[in-house]
Amino acid sequence: MTRSSEFQYPPSYYAASAKPAPESLSLDGEIRCDVCIVGAGYTGLSTAIHLLERGLDVVVLEQARVGWGASGRNGGQIVNSYSRDIDAIESSAGQSVADVLGPLAFEGGRIIRDLVARYNIDCDLKQGGIFAAFNKKQMAELEHQKALWERYGYDRLELLDSSAIGREVATERYVGGLLDHGSGHIHPLNLALGEAAAVRQLGGHIYEHSQVQSVNRNPNGQGGAEVLTEHGRVQARTLVLAGNAYLGGLVSELSAKSMPCGTQVVATEPLSDEQARALIPKDYCVEDCNYLLDYYRLSADKRLLYGGGVVYGARDPADIERLIRPKLLKTFPQLEGVKIDYCWTGNFLMTLSRLPQVGTLGDNIFYSQGCSGHGVTYTHLAGRLLCEKILGESAGFDAFASLKHYPFPGGHRFQAPLSAMGAWYYSMKDRLGL
Repeated sequence: MTRSSEFQYPPSYYAASAKPAPESLSLDGEIRCDVCIVGAGYTGLSTAIHLLERGLDVVVLEQARVGWGASGRNGGQIVNSYSRDIDAIESSAGQSVADVLGPLAFEGGRIIRDLVARYNIDCDLKQGGIFAAFNKKQMAELEHQKALWERYGYDRLELLDSSAIGREVATERYVGGLLDHGSGHIHPLNLALGEAAAVRQLGGHIYEHSQVQSVNRNPNGQGGAEVLTEHGRVQARTLVLAGNAYLGGLVSELSAKSMPCGTQVVATEPLSDEQARALIPKDYCVEDCNYLLDYYRLSADKRLLYGGGVVYGARDPADIERLIRPKLLKTFPQLEGVKIDYCWTGNFLMTLSRLPQVGTLGDNIFYSQGCSGHGVTYTHLAGRLLCEKILGESAGFDAFASLKHYPFPGGHRFQAPLSAMGAWYYSMKDRLGL
């Protein structure tokens, strides 16, 4: 089979430092299974592990490599809750839905840690993360967030005043912050590769370089689904669509109310032990509170990984370093002259509400998508919820499925420019502290 360079790992720091993976195996021929999963990112891998642990026969199809999309390119931060917080769910969906989804907002990180421990996954897991506030308004929002999360039973948060955050991050930009002791960070591609190894250990099958070309629902009136690749066919009783921003137009219903967006990350050359300790002494990850936020952390080999910004419509910028270096130096001017060794971009899928889209197509096709830039923890939760729904235990899945989603204004042609205009508006409010 032809393996286009388009579907090889992009030249990121994560790809360069990834653990060895088994030789890629493509689907060739026909296979039957209980559940076929499209996409070998976190959603698909978490779903596969949960199903396999419950005794089902699972096949995963991936157009590229395990973790090739957002799962292997993201900022690597384990951040609790959703891209819109629980109070947004209270307002839009009502208290009864929030009562189900609120406690689940903290499950994704626990699932990650459980998988890392249970399957001995080496992914540089570190504990703790900071939300950093630029002004009093953002600090008040963090105080509200702390009270909100505590109302839903989460008690791992610590407010930081200006002097306290100054001890945690070597920058003068912040007036305070919120330390989440239950947050953390990982090497995201190694997490995905470790989860893929767990899938294989449990008896599941992963076929890479096996792009799905079509899906036949209820073939021959026999129920189930038929999934076709260039050289293979999967007959499954149940199908899970877990491609997120890389699902493309495979299923038209799933592209109407979402938009792929790109974000950029750079990795510096390795810093000295002294430099690294001075920047972030306790090795926390950090994200700021702006609408278009910056996020950063230290890698295991003491590089500063710094990301930020959004490209609506998922175009790849021509010069990522030119976009990110000024942000990095504004936060850490002491790194003037530091060399950037890696620059990369990746896509995530955004919804208008910035809450995930979850649901069913017919009786036997299930999907979860649209993490809206907050996917490391949510995708792992989604895997458990998809498993539960397939097995008839559906309270969490059904609560997510009840959330209403609407198309972006302007249709496919104008959704990216109109969203960029909206982001500019909120960015101006951030700058002005409004």
